[in-house]
Amino acid sequence: MKFLKKLFKWVLIVFGLLIILLYITDTDYLIKAVRTIYLQGYTTAYLEDYKKFDNAAIENGTPEPWPNHDSYNSVEETETLKDINKSNGTIAYVIIKNDSIWFEKYYDGFGENSQSNSFSMAKSYVSGLMGKAIQEGYIKSLDQPVSDFLPTFSEDLGSKMTIGDLSSMSSGTNWDEKYYSPFSITTRAYFDDDLEKVMLGLKVVEEPGKKFKYASGDTQMLSMVIEKATGKKMYDYLTESFWKPLGCENPTLWQVDSEAHDLVKAYCCIASNAKDFARFGKLYKDHGKWHGKQILDSAFVAKSLKPRFPESPEYGYGWWLKQQNGKDFFMMRGHLGQYVIVEPNDNVIIVRLGHNKGPGDAIATFTPDISTYIDEAYKMLEK
Repeated sequence: MKFLKKLFKWVLIVFGLLIILLYITDTDYLIKAVRTIYLQGYTTAYLEDYKKFDNAAIENGTPEPWPNHDSYNSVEETETLKDINKSNGTIAYVIIKNDSIWFEKYYDGFGENSQSNSFSMAKSYVSGLMGKAIQEGYIKSLDQPVSDFLPTFSEDLGSKMTIGDLSSMSSGTNWDEKYYSPFSITTRAYFDDDLEKVMLGLKVVEEPGKKFKYASGDTQMLSMVIEKATGKKMYDYLTESFWKPLGCENPTLWQVDSEAHDLVKAYCCIASNAKDFARFGKLYKDHGKWHGKQILDSAFVAKSLKPRFPESPEYGYGWWLKQQNGKDFFMMRGHLGQYVIVEPNDNVIIVRLGHNKGPGDAIATFTPDISTYIDEAYKMLEK
């Protein structure tokens, strides 16, 4: 018994010293990481982790349900699609043809209204809100300096960084996009209670606006610019600009760093469902119009869906761009394989949400699953 008491005492001492060390080294965010992710049995963020964090509520307006296509669910999944949906843990697979639900299926206990984490699909919304802020005169143009809103970046290379650089992922900062390292800035940003402090600690180490480098920090910084420019919280601006006007059927949540600081995790973390996510793809497919009303400037939409840098044809302003089978797709894309894939000429939108994206660990390139989801959707449409 004495041995057990002594052992317990030393365990407590070691644990206490570890906690102190985390605070001394400014890595105390790992405490939240262990509590919310690792103790839940995961090694990275997961679809329903939003329940473990603080969130801001985004209300919907008058719901506008998608109509069902005349051929609604008349074709079954291909065998290849069944296999990949099972192996990758798909929770939602939806095909929208001519603005009508052509096929939909949900898995693993999830349904059409179930919420799950958007992850980086949120970046497309943030870029759209940047376009809205330009349209409404809060921001002068894509070429306006970031330092007009974030004076921390008013010197040296930072003074050359523009708002457009943030949306096109070319800030030149020292952001390190590593999802599985507990000590990367990406992990810190996900768990830290003061996200603004983390962002203002970034350094601009390369000349901005010269090349594409995928960095979630660029979108986070962009959201801070938008809030400074508009005087509105990002979740409120999303509500009034897109969530209500696009007739989303469900209210949603956007994770914030903490109740105290109330800054959204702008590079990720909108909890919604396949058919409401698809609406933003439709808005861009229709050149910024919704029911004939110009919600977002068409010239901005067109610019967003073209590569800024010829040597990086896979990215525009907040959207991924992919050529496949002679077709041009643009995409919202998130960690673990969250996708809204749009082919405007065919008037097709494909949405896939799930637990895993399968083989390949691509951050700035396309994993093989994306091609499969596209190919199998078109095989089904051709039947």
